Amino acid sequence: MNVRDFLSKAKEEFLRKWENPTQTTAALEDFERKKTLGTGSFGRVMLVKHKATEQYYAMKILDKQKDNSNLYMVMEYVPGGEMFSHLRKIGRFSEPHARFYASQIVLTFEYLHALDLVYRDLKPENLLIDKYGYILVTDFGFAKRVKGRTWTLCGTPEYLAPEIILSKGYNKAVDWWALGVLIYEMTAGYPPFFADQPIQIYEKIISGKVRFPSHFSSELKDLLRNLLQVDLTKRFGNLKNGVGDIKHHRWFSAIDWIAIFQRKVEAPFVPRYRGAGDTSNFDDYEEEDIRVSLTEKCAKEFADF
Repeated sequence: MNVRDFLSKAKEEFLRKWENPTQTTAALEDFERKKTLGTGSFGRVMLVKHKATEQYYAMKILDKQKDNSNLYMVMEYVPGGEMFSHLRKIGRFSEPHARFYASQIVLTFEYLHALDLVYRDLKPENLLIDKYGYILVTDFGFAKRVKGRTWTLCGTPEYLAPEIILSKGYNKAVDWWALGVLIYEMTAGYPPFFADQPIQIYEKIISGKVRFPSHFSSELKDLLRNLLQVDLTKRFGNLKNGVGDIKHHRWFSAIDWIAIFQRKVEAPFVPRYRGAGDTSNFDDYEEEDIRVSLTEKCAKEFADF
């Protein structure tokens, strides 16, 4: 099956699920809460264990009105931790290491964009490393089906594309800009646009001026100039050849895209994994009790969620 046929079939499957969402049968009391894996303005993510199956999951607890207090989302548990933590620990990744991760993001965006989904929240904190060293993209809170343009201002300041900041209306090309920011941060150890205040970051992004560390290869700099391109008519991923301009770029010349998709390439880093429920790759957080209301105020509105 070629790529076009695969994506066409994937879209059919996605649309079936989109139009006929599965009904949840699980309840909060079905899970045993084990440990906090992360916190943020949204709430927290916890490792939980399903009492009946003894399987481990990640439960995202958002401050919403599912039970007057929280909204609960149960997802696959990925034991390797966030790329962000590993990147900060190492300082920066080598180009082959970064290329391994970047190639997976390229395939992810190729898939999502074929479904008319724009992701809008790429950053190291939203990339998890599994026990084999491959990455999983998480947190689709800003993802949206977009067939034309959209205008919502959302995302992380350092990763926003110029057209988002300028409220011009934007499309899937913002994800390719964010890929450029991610590749830069992975290989430099810091993002290409940073400052103390968001407004200063935005000014740097709009200027389109990027400085490269001396250790960047010429191939890497060329790729980044084409991804971190303010002019949408010149940005890779948004041109006539689409993702092909990125996949066939010299920096990716060593990548076997099919082997990456089939997970046959040996990962440059495999996290320590001691078995089911291991949380050693996550930071420690202060535990808090979860407030649960005795009444469910919005049961009807969330019936199909």
